[in-house]
Amino acid sequence: MQGKELRIVFMGTPDFAVASLKALVDGGYNIVGVITAPDKLAGRGKKLNESAVKKYAVENNLNILQPEKLKNPEFINELKLLKADLQVVVAFRMLPEMVWNMPKLGTFNLHGSLLPQYRGAAPLNWAVINGETKTGVTTFLLDHKIDTGKIIFKREIAIGENDTVGDIHDGLMEIGAKLVVKTVDALASGNYEAVPQVKILGEPEIKHAPKIFKKDCKIDWANDYETIRNLIRGLSPYPTAWTKLINKNSGKEIPTKIFFAKKVDSNENAEAGTLKTDGKTFVNVACGSGWLQITDLQIAGKKRMKTEDFLRGFQQIVEFEFK
Repeated sequence: MQGKELRIVFMGTPDFAVASLKALVDGGYNIVGVITAPDKLAGRGKKLNESAVKKYAVENNLNILQPEKLKNPEFINELKLLKADLQVVVAFRMLPEMVWNMPKLGTFNLHGSLLPQYRGAAPLNWAVINGETKTGVTTFLLDHKIDTGKIIFKREIAIGENDTVGDIHDGLMEIGAKLVVKTVDALASGNYEAVPQVKILGEPEIKHAPKIFKKDCKIDWANDYETIRNLIRGLSPYPTAWTKLINKNSGKEIPTKIFFAKKVDSNENAEAGTLKTDGKTFVNVACGSGWLQITDLQIAGKKRMKTEDFLRGFQQIVEFEFK
């Protein structure tokens, strides 16, 4: 059987998933349904916000379902009526067995890591935060536990020392889309070997990728410069590492997001969080070990900017420190 003969249901929500859906549509595959998140009110104007996948599906006249609950009997019946041979999941939520076990060929997921490493909700972020030098994408068949199913294919890429999670996201989005198409064809033809993850669990340490909360994004300047730099890279551009710019005299606090920082060669000793600047071109920050130079930041109420632009409008920076 050919992949283009399959009736495929696609499940996904953000931009990362759109690339895979587009690859299938452009390739002439039969997408009989698209499952995505319900519309949500967002922003100050409380405008109805549609997922990136929905926007693409609407533009391409695809059949869309937006269930609040995946176990809802009405949704389950609608899904059955689609008579899918295969379901493809990219950046969606956890599926109940009655959903993932429905198609005759099952359901596969595209995950942003080299499984079994970095199972969980934020694999790309944690790989960069932990200073990994490589990552990738994996397609695997869904089973009862999260990210533990049999592996079909993997693709690996290098993480450069200055790559942010945004850079990795964009690269893997396209690589993952090609891998999704390859996986659909393999499942249709039966020309593949699904490898149980237990066969490759002999690695020294299995690292996990739990959901990231605001507290996880707070910079602790007492850490060494490389740990802090990796945290900043692993959260840039979203959800973004943050700190507080504090006036040493008044105690006034200004929440500040940091998007990028680079190492500074300096043997000078200073308390963690101390700022050093020429007031025009650079802001250096003392860490628990070493110094970092902030290149991109955003203070509360302002847009993201380069340090030079920030300094032009913030003349009293010498009175502040990061905490």
